[in-house]
Amino acid sequence: MSDDELFAQEMAGVKPLARDARVRLVKEQLSEEQQTGRRLAAEGEETVVNPLVDEGVLPLDPWSILEFKRPGIQNGVYRKLRLGQYQTDARLDLHRLAVKKAREEVFAFIREATELGLRNLLIVHGKGQSGAASDRKAVLKGYVNHWLRELDVVQAFHSAQPAHGGTGSVYVLLRKSSDKKRENRLKYMKGRVQD
Repeated sequence: MSDDELFAQEMAGVKPLARDARVRLVKEQLSEEQQTGRRLAAEGEETVVNPLVDEGVLPLDPWSILEFKRPGIQNGVYRKLRLGQYQTDARLDLHRLAVKKAREEVFAFIREATELGLRNLLIVHGKGQSGAASDRKAVLKGYVNHWLRELDVVQAFHSAQPAHGGTGSVYVLLRKSSDKKRENRLKYMKGRVQD
């Protein structure tokens, strides 16, 4: 018996699997920002998409303290940030901005500060809309708290000291640029023998 005949004999009672009906895929509608990003990418220009969300974040109490520290940040560095002992390299004021506009401003501010090699920032988000003290909610504060955690370049942040806006502002510590790391290495290697 040949291989073909043996195969046919073994497959005598086998039925082919049924296929699922084909579904026509419909392209999702792109936002204006996504369309612009795709157009710039097609033209060969660099495009950066803002990953920050602009809806679904709960407002915070105006007096709550924002605090965040990534693993690896030294306690002494975080304490100096918390106490406002670092000189502020740049400041962003978000008072009276809508969430969508504030989202754009925060992303652009952090991106530009990173490109310039800045490390210590102050973002003024305010304590919420004016009104009765009992029902005030800090909408932008909640978003800033969420946004800063989403950005990998942000190493730590903490609500500011009263002299710098208190719970209506936040100190932000960015990751050190490779140039600054190299500069520090050279500064502290003077007089030491390199291997």
